Amino acid sequence: MTSKGFDQFQGSNEYVSDEMLRNAVNVCIALKRPLLVRGEPGTGKTMLAHSIAKGLDKSLLIWNIKSTTKAQEGCYVYDTVQRLNDSRFGDRDISDIKQYIKLGKLGQAFASPEQVVLLIDEVDKADLEFPNDLLNELDEMSFFIPETHETIKAIQRPIVIITSNAEKELPDAFLRRCVFHYIAFPDPSLMEQIVKVHFPEVQDNLLREALKTFYRLREFEDLKKKPSTSELLDWLRALIMGGIAHDRVFKEVPYLGSLLKKESDHDLFLVQHLGRRRPGRQGDLYRMLY
Repeated sequence: MTSKGFDQFQGSNEYVSDEMLRNAVNVCIALKRPLLVRGEPGTGKTMLAHSIAKGLDKSLLIWNIKSTTKAQEGCYVYDTVQRLNDSRFGDRDISDIKQYIKLGKLGQAFASPEQVVLLIDEVDKADLEFPNDLLNELDEMSFFIPETHETIKAIQRPIVIITSNAEKELPDAFLRRCVFHYIAFPDPSLMEQIVKVHFPEVQDNLLREALKTFYRLREFEDLKKKPSTSELLDWLRALIMGGIAHDRVFKEVPYLGSLLKKESDHDLFLVQHLGRRRPGRQGDLYRMLY
C-alpha cells in the first residue's frame, strides 16, 4: 500500500509481520478507523501496538480491559471521594470541579497534542454493552463531561488498535466501524523468524528440534490449551540456559512445564509422544483417550 500523506507502518526490528498485517495497519491509519485484531493467544496481537508505536515513533497508551471495565472510565473519572475528603479535611477550593476530573486512556489520547497509538486490549473481556458504549466516542473522537460542561475533542486522531480473543461476539454496529484483521498462527518458517528476533544466536540444530517438537504438540487434538508463541520462547530460553543438547529435545522434551500448563495435557503428551504413563493416572488416561 502506497503512502498518501500519512505515516506508513513498515514493521519494526522486534516484531515480525507479514505484508497483509502491515497493509491492514496502513488501511486503518488511512481510513482513520480502529483496527480490530483477532487471533488465538500468543499470536502477537498486543505486541502489534507496541511495534506500531515504535515503528512510527509515537507514544503508546494502553487501556487494559477487565470484566468490570466501563466505557466511561476510558473517557474520564470524576473523583467524588477526593472532593468529599477535601470538603471535610482540606483547605482547597472544591468549587472547581475540573480539578477532580481525571482523564482515562481514551481521554488522554484525545487530549495529547501529538498523535499517539491507543491500544484497547482484550475488548471482549468487558460486558456486552461495552463496545456499543464506545461507538460515538470512536466515531466522533470526542466526548462530553457534564460535570464541567466541557467537550474533550481529539487534537490529533489517535491510531486505535483493539484486540480480541473472540471470547464474545462483538456487535455489528461496532464491527462496521473497524478495520478487521485475523492474525493466523505462524507457520514453522515464520515462527523461525520470530524466534531469531528473540534469540539471534540460537543454534540451528536446537531450533530445528524445538520447532519440530512444538508443532508436534500442537497437532494433539485433545489438548485443552495448545502451547503458544510465548510458551515456545520461554521453553527455548529454558533449553538454552539448561544447556540441553539438540538430540534430547524431541525424544525427552525437557522442561515440559514451560509448554503445557494443564495436568491433563501433560498426561496426554506422556502417552501419545513418550509412550508412558504417570503413576496413578492410568484410569484418568483411559477415560481421556477412549
